[in-house]
Amino acid sequence: MKAVYLLRHAKSDWAEAGLKDHERPLSERGKKAAPQMAAYIKSKKYRPDLILCSTARRTVETYDALKEVLGDSVSVRFEDSLYLAEPRHLMDRLRWLDDAVKSVMIIGHNPGIAQLALQLTQSPKDGEEEKIHKRMREKFSTGALAVIRLPIKAWADLKEGHGRLADFMRPKDL
Repeated sequence: MKAVYLLRHAKSDWAEAGLKDHERPLSERGKKAAPQMAAYIKSKKYRPDLILCSTARRTVETYDALKEVLGDSVSVRFEDSLYLAEPRHLMDRLRWLDDAVKSVMIIGHNPGIAQLALQLTQSPKDGEEEKIHKRMREKFSTGALAVIRLPIKAWADLKEGHGRLADFMRPKDL
């Protein structure tokens, strides 16, 4: 069994004219939401073996809010290729992981993060899982976290629609 944590960066700031998209920082709202999500992750005892983080300033600042909660033993890789990555690239990146990695968190951007979450999971017909899946489909907002459980032993075996959405949380739902 493998686990994927998909975390969209917290709300970014558009106020500074002329600033390149890659360099946009978190907004005040994002600076409040990121620690809230970190506390949620801690309360649920979510602990990835590896974090793959886009190099955009807003994703790095989101990661910074998680560092204390996750501890120094979690390996993190900042990768340029994750900046605004399409879901097929994210899926390929997961397939390249070493099988010793049991769980991974990707801190990235929409629409890629939301589309990947939808591609990895099937929409259940009813029950609690359907409720959280519906909430995810409606809006994968900034700062949102999707937790996907995958019944695979090797990352190379990752396929669309085989995951189960175990959790989905947005800052506004806390």
